[in-house]
Amino acid sequence: MIYIVVIALVVLVLTGVTVYKTIAIKNKTDFMLAGRKLPWHVLVFTLLSSWIGAGSLFAGGENAYKNGLAALWQPAGGWLGLLVIFFVAGKARRFAQFTVPDLLEKRYNAVARLMGTVAIVISYTVITSYQFKGGGDILHLIFPEMDRTMGMYIMAVFVIAFTAAAGMASVAYLDLVIGCMVSAIVIVSVPLLLDRAGGWEQVQANLPANHFTLLGPLSLDQALGLLLPTMLLLVGNQGMYQKFFSARSERDARLAVYGWIIGALILETLLCFVAVIGSSMFKLENAREIIPTTARLGLPTLAGAILLGGIFAKIISTANNYLFSPATNIIHDIYGRFINRNASEKKTLLVSRLVIVALGVFAVMQAAHLESILAAALYAYTVYGAAVTPSVLAVFFWRRATTEGAIASIGLGTAVTVGWNLAGITWLDAVYPALAASLLSLVLVSLFTPPPAPDKVNPFFERAMEETHATD
Repeated sequence: MIYIVVIALVVLVLTGVTVYKTIAIKNKTDFMLAGRKLPWHVLVFTLLSSWIGAGSLFAGGENAYKNGLAALWQPAGGWLGLLVIFFVAGKARRFAQFTVPDLLEKRYNAVARLMGTVAIVISYTVITSYQFKGGGDILHLIFPEMDRTMGMYIMAVFVIAFTAAAGMASVAYLDLVIGCMVSAIVIVSVPLLLDRAGGWEQVQANLPANHFTLLGPLSLDQALGLLLPTMLLLVGNQGMYQKFFSARSERDARLAVYGWIIGALILETLLCFVAVIGSSMFKLENAREIIPTTARLGLPTLAGAILLGGIFAKIISTANNYLFSPATNIIHDIYGRFINRNASEKKTLLVSRLVIVALGVFAVMQAAHLESILAAALYAYTVYGAAVTPSVLAVFFWRRATTEGAIASIGLGTAVTVGWNLAGITWLDAVYPALAASLLSLVLVSLFTPPPAPDKVNPFFERAMEETHATD
């Protein structure tokens, strides 16, 4: 009964926040970027909540169940990416656009913008799809009479409705509520679980010895195959840039990164420990369910109910983010740019909500065919990371990058990743050939084509130039 009460409270709170924020939506900027008014403390939790979803809770749990503490190679990619993000956050807010393809067109051209949009839609609908899948698993654990497929459809309805209602304002303030709740309960859960498992020595006795080594049962290339896609997704993450564009100021954007780094290190490490401790207590056929199963069966009833409710809310939050982001691309980068430049605010909001529904349905169709959330996560991360991230980083850090180089990089990164996946090649992770093709084409094509015009480069380096002159 307590599990039903907690889930009901979570849904009621999320619904209340969404309704409240929906009333405040007046125009496209309110819908897409929360009016560019988000303070740093809200940004911290919306960045953290959007990053830690089914990828951490299910894919990460599956990884830890199979590989032990070596599963930390996966979130470690995000931690490395955050070091790069620290230098990008303020610049991104200064530019103050709506989407990553805005950056690509401003620095390159409309073709780069369109190709970036395609890569984002492919990647983010896959990520949304396994949030739905994970939500179905949670509902099945709480309501055993409900099968996973029905739970997946119910989760999809929640997410699509919340996202279509209030856009970024809903996403950001839902994340604030969810992030606070989950952070507190995860910190409390680890010592409770460890006590119930009989202590750390008992955990070690119940699991293979290599579950507590640096690489575990993984080879170095397999470990890097977990790290690289995660790092690349985070560094070029469209949803992250959109939140920086939503910040109240450059200072708020930079402060948010400090909180994000601390939160990600603590929460992702603790979640890995929850999965490892749980794997010493329970043997499952479905490895991806180890964290919610541990919450349900391994913790005291109230703590388990709160953690399970928090996981459910986290999945809704992440699905909101990854559904909202490609919808923004289609509206802003395709509809508003190429189809109807003069659309009224009212019509744009209507079309935005219809696109969210359409993408949500597409994500549900993909979710119905998913088996491993870990495999789906790595595929989605690689599509985005190899195709979009190199060209996005070049916007801020490489003056010599050209339009031709960016187009070749985005096209080859997408094509190699999708082709590798369709071919079913498993002896080498797709991230290696895809990233190599993307980086080499960006560098070589850029060097063999004329340098970009100053008006394409200077807007992204003006502050650095001003600071250099000021010290002369």
